[in-house]
Formats: sequence, C-alpha cells, structure tokens
Amino acid sequence: MRNSGIGGQAVIEGIMMRNRDRYSVGVRKPNKEIDVKVEDYKSFIKNEKLTRIPFVRGVFNFIDSLVVGMTTLTYSAGFYEEEEEEKKAKKSREDQEKDEKKEKLMMGGTVALSIVLAVLIFMMLPYFLADCLRKVTDSYWLVAVMEGILRLAIFLGYILLISRMEDIQRVFQYHGAEHKCINCIEHEMELTVENVRKSSRQHKRCGTSFLLIVMVITIIFFLFIRVESPVLRIVVRLLLIPVIAGVSYEFIRLAGRSENPIVTALSRPGLWLQKLTTREPDDDMIEVAIAAVEAVFDWKKFLTGADPKDCGVSDKNEE
Repeated sequence: MRNSGIGGQAVIEGIMMRNRDRYSVGVRKPNKEIDVKVEDYKSFIKNEKLTRIPFVRGVFNFIDSLVVGMTTLTYSAGFYEEEEEEKKAKKSREDQEKDEKKEKLMMGGTVALSIVLAVLIFMMLPYFLADCLRKVTDSYWLVAVMEGILRLAIFLGYILLISRMEDIQRVFQYHGAEHKCINCIEHEMELTVENVRKSSRQHKRCGTSFLLIVMVITIIFFLFIRVESPVLRIVVRLLLIPVIAGVSYEFIRLAGRSENPIVTALSRPGLWLQKLTTREPDDDMIEVAIAAVEAVFDWKKFLTGADPKDCGVSDKNEE
C-alpha cells in the first residue's frame, strides 16, 4: 500500500477531491450528467512555513478543510436549486459580484458558527453536565471520567442520529465512494468501477477518525490536567482546543503513512466508526468519484511508481 496524499469529502450528490494545492468537485447533476469543477486551493494562511510546522499545521489544516468543505457543499447544492440559478442568470455582473462578496462573508460566518457550536456541544456541554457530580462527590477522577464518557456518548449519539436521515445516507454513500477510490489507488489497482467496487470503504485518514481521535485526546488531556478554579477549567479547555486539534492531526497523518501494528491497532476504532458514516455506493456514485479524482490526480502515473508529488493534473490535461 502506498500513500497517495489525496483526500476529499462527500458533498450533495457528489464528491470533492483534493490533491495538494488543487481540488475538484464532481457532481451528478439532475439530468444525470457529471459536472467537474477544478479550483486552486488557497489557504487562509499566507505564510506557507506555518503550515509545515508539526502540531501547528493541524489547526490550519482543520480550518482550511472547513472552508473548502463549506464552499464545495454550497457549490454542489446549487445544482439542485433551479430557482436560485435562474435568478443569478438575470442579475447584472455588478450584482453578481456583490452576491459573491456576501457569500464569502456568509461562508466565513458559517464556518465560525460551526466551530463555536462544535465547541459548545462537544466540549463545554459534557463539562457542565459532569460538573453537576461535584455536588455529590469530591473525586476529581470520577468527574473527569464521567465528562469523558458523556463527551463520547454525545458524539456517538450525534453520528447515530444523522446516519438515520435519508438525505445524509446518500451523502454517506458518496463518502464510501470517496474512500473506495483512494483505497483502490493506494493498493495500486487501476481506477475502474469494478476495482473501486471491491475496495474497502474505510480509510485511516478519514475525517470521522480524526474527530474520534479528537474526542479521545481530549479525554486524556483533561484526565491529567487538573485545575481547581471553575473559571480556569473553562479557560483551559478553550485554550487547549488548538493543541488537541494539532495532536490529533499528527496522529491521523501518521496513520495514513504507517503500517506499524500499534498505529494500525489505534486506528481501528476510527475505522469501525466509519461503518456508520459510509455506505456502499452504487456505480453512478463511483463514476462521479473517479471523475473527481482524475481531475486532480494522475493515478496512471502513480501506478508506474512516480512520487505522489509529481502526479498532479496540469491545466493542459484538463478538458
């Protein structure tokens, strides 16, 4: 197995695939045609040196992933909003530019709101619920363990809840197609529908695994970092969020490159959880995933033994 370095996410009726500084969005349009859009990836951090520093880069990568994810989700959803598209076509170029600026502001606000809500639900809510135990016990360890259990329970409950939604199940099918494509390439098989179909839908570098690792690292940190002041406990939890994200990113990055038995064993819970966040895709979905991959990654060159860094798709090769 060879690490390709490519990654992605499911969007509305499609898939986003990212290869270093470029990403593509493949969408199965309502008329059943496949639309593929390719864009250069631009980080919100202009200093590239900062994005290469271990542990620090994980924080920037997480925020960038949220921005690209929200952008591609909005783009894919646009194919299923005919009225909105008709309104856009009637607007002048000046009005369209104003709308684009508004969309960028709304995107930034949505990303910020998503981060705040995630912190409140998965970080602070378990803390306040577990803190109620202090009324009946003085045991720091009991309260810390209960906070960890509640955090995992809320996270797993959230995954279980959304996995029952019909629309989300289709997104999870595309999520499975994304993983199967990457696994097909990294196991050095030709990227065909048949080969993708028989590949695994679980992958070590998945965002689901990352989130689970975040939960586990959070529990470990808060078990051993003891603070007596209630106010400082909240402050410490907030300040440690970037650290936790950085540590979790480094583990996921290592897992994607390593076949070490210990790393593989530690990755298994995340792979198990992916059984909830991925579904077996149909052939139409696999075709969309293949189109998205081929727009940014030359898998044929990769299979000849070329370095993944040299397997990008240039503008000259794009149709």
